[in-house]
Amino acid sequence: MRRHRLSVTDYHRMAKAEIIARDARVELIDGEIFEMTPIGSDHAGIVKRLIRLFSMAVGEQAIVSAQDPIVLGTDSEPEPDIALLAPRDDFYTDTHPGADEILLLVEVSNTSLHYDKNIKVPLYARYGIPEVWLIDIENREIWVFQAPSHDGYNRQSMPVDICSVVPLKLTDISIDLSKLF
Repeated sequence: MRRHRLSVTDYHRMAKAEIIARDARVELIDGEIFEMTPIGSDHAGIVKRLIRLFSMAVGEQAIVSAQDPIVLGTDSEPEPDIALLAPRDDFYTDTHPGADEILLLVEVSNTSLHYDKNIKVPLYARYGIPEVWLIDIENREIWVFQAPSHDGYNRQSMPVDICSVVPLKLTDISIDLSKLF
């Protein structure tokens, strides 16, 4: 049996033609459409806290984007929970951000841990996203992935001091993650 992979352009055409419902919670990964899990209140609350923390910390150094699409190559358009983006005058209204404009991605995982860790994080590494934080709600853990390569991230760690986590591309800010859980 042959698979038919979609491009980002095909994906957008399907949405415009309403083949994909406007309110569908889906994302395109490596040419395949994946249904995203519903967002629970614990997940939503953590995302809101992160938006606030990052917005206060980064000021004009980055644009904080929440649950918006990013474009990776011609066949992937994931929607990370948080993206810190390089500043751009149009605030990304002309095009979605690409890999070279992403400073940090954050995925908040509850029921989606396996998918985020085994599908999305390796995808981000293949496209050279410099850093990904994975917030594991169930186990109350924070994973930091750095040094991307085509085979995955070469550095993975769990910060010991979550009161002061410093993003790789924004070394003059510090984020206190101690109140997330």
